[in-house]
Amino acid sequence: MEFWIALTALVIVGIYSIAIYNRLVALKNRVANAFGQIDVQLQRRHDLIPNLVETAKAYMSHEDAVLSAVTQARAGAIEARKDADEDHIGALQSAESALQASLLNFNAVAENYPELKADQSIIELMEALQSTENKVSFARQAFNDAAMRLNTYRESFPNNLLAGGFKFAEAPLWEVESQAVRSAPKVSFS
Repeated sequence: MEFWIALTALVIVGIYSIAIYNRLVALKNRVANAFGQIDVQLQRRHDLIPNLVETAKAYMSHEDAVLSAVTQARAGAIEARKDADEDHIGALQSAESALQASLLNFNAVAENYPELKADQSIIELMEALQSTENKVSFARQAFNDAAMRLNTYRESFPNNLLAGGFKFAEAPLWEVESQAVRSAPKVSFS
């Protein structure tokens, strides 16, 4: 009789352990998916920027430093994306913060060029960029939500015993580094 009780308890613990492991895997995959959504939106942003810079060059011929800063920040962000994944996002966060700061500077300088603000191509590019910025923001929020769910589940008892044994690491949150970038880029060509 004691054998069957012990066997039943062992089976119940085994099934519970499998359920915890499967839930950890599902949550880890949600974090990876959320990071992938950020990556898609960042790629869209990176694709829009060269068109914006090229269009603005005609009007902002005296602002080479601003245009060059945006181009360099974009190149740095693209390079950081190559090595980033959902577990290693620090360099990507820094590069994207630098890109956002350079775009904020671009927007501030562009305010001084009324003919640039009236150009239909610039208006369309800026609207697309603003839409992309909103999508990046939503994707970051979804990533942080998925990371929080994983971290909470993995840190709860008895899940933390299995999570540590199976090497489920804490998922990092996407945090904005620069205070200047904490606010959404202001795009105003009206």
